[in-house]
Amino acid sequence: MTASFTGTVKVLVPTGSLGAGAREEEVQRGIAMGAQVIATDAGSTDSGAAYLALGTSKNNKGAVARDLKIMMRAARDAGIPLVIGTCGQAGGDRNLDWTRDIVLELARELGTTPRIALLYSEQSKEIIKARNAEGRVRPLAPLGELDDATVDDCDHIVAAMGPEPYIAALEAGADIVLGGRTTDTAVIACFPLMKGAPAGPSWHAGKIAECGAVCTVRKVPGSGVMITIDPDGFEIEPLSTVNICTTQSVSGHMLYENSDPFRLYEPGGVLDVTHARYEQLDQRRVRVTGSVWEPQPYTMKLEGASSGQFQTIMLVGIQDPIVLADLNDFHDRMLAICTERVRATIGDEAGDFDISLRIYGWNAVSGDRPDASTPIPREVGVLFVATAATQAMATQIAKACNPAFFHMPMPAHNEMPSYGFPFTPAYIERGPVYEFRLNHVVECDEPGELVRTEWIDLALGKAA
Repeated sequence: MTASFTGTVKVLVPTGSLGAGAREEEVQRGIAMGAQVIATDAGSTDSGAAYLALGTSKNNKGAVARDLKIMMRAARDAGIPLVIGTCGQAGGDRNLDWTRDIVLELARELGTTPRIALLYSEQSKEIIKARNAEGRVRPLAPLGELDDATVDDCDHIVAAMGPEPYIAALEAGADIVLGGRTTDTAVIACFPLMKGAPAGPSWHAGKIAECGAVCTVRKVPGSGVMITIDPDGFEIEPLSTVNICTTQSVSGHMLYENSDPFRLYEPGGVLDVTHARYEQLDQRRVRVTGSVWEPQPYTMKLEGASSGQFQTIMLVGIQDPIVLADLNDFHDRMLAICTERVRATIGDEAGDFDISLRIYGWNAVSGDRPDASTPIPREVGVLFVATAATQAMATQIAKACNPAFFHMPMPAHNEMPSYGFPFTPAYIERGPVYEFRLNHVVECDEPGELVRTEWIDLALGKAA
């Protein structure tokens, strides 16, 4: 803890992710409560590798612009900064530039001239290969050592920032900070840390508030929370006047996207909440004390995404009682017949292909075979997925399998069954398969050495 810190820092977190739906009345309430900064995350790896590989956002422009307009107007009127991390869902350079352009459009619409800092954390392949050759890139489970071929396969690579580049931008006078890939916690912890608040409570508060109202008990729809960090801990409460925070809803959020409920690894250290205490202050607020920050050598997590094989899918709905009575056998028979049809009608030309059947309403999510006592469902949807080296081949595989997918009988059928297709043509070309290729950390001598900062000062009418 900084010895001179004796006050409080109030951080308004309006939503768990930019574009998810900030509520203007909640933001205004947070401003009235004395918010000193508005901070929010704008993305993560949750929605898969495509958004990094393609450099696009999963949210549409309208959703992001709506939230940004609420936040930019509130920040301007209150004279406080706005901080956003992992812009454009994946935090790559293209994702950040897309968000930047929306901010510039809204600034013109609102008649405001903010000083904007852009923090880029996308990495060149040459830098990552050089760091790896120096022994400064380490794998995280379950991956092994990194090789140059894997780096070259990536379409885009980002390094997840900590709070330091944000602090530097805020200290340099940024009204709005737009960050590339950043840990969810760092974007919220940066302002309290800049103000000298203790690291343990700052990081812990950032973790709890990272997803906005997810750490609350929502009796009505709500999006945001307010955190107040002081010398000994922090308090958290919903921005909705109806929803509540409980010791369970707050403490439980340490397990969100984190396998250890007591330790959270971040750039430059580990948050340890083993001895944290959660106190219910009143019906709506929780106070947390005892959070500890353990400094560690500085590393940044690397994420790299690439495109691979192609997929074509088909969907069929089944209410046939004979099929529903033995879905496991139906799955195995269908898969065997489809695989044989591909080999018989396409042969070696099919190359390295894969067919999967995912039975929604039975076991599509887990893939595990349900217990024999599991009740028979009323209906199921079977998703057929063909994966092959090219889109054309994936579609040829789907076409080869279509007759079986349409009519395949079970032994108990006396007549040929027929299943329900929602679309015609039955097949849908899904495009390439996107996957993450990197799960590694890179060692850094300085927190900002892999971050590029650019400035746009609208008051000067130009980029600085």
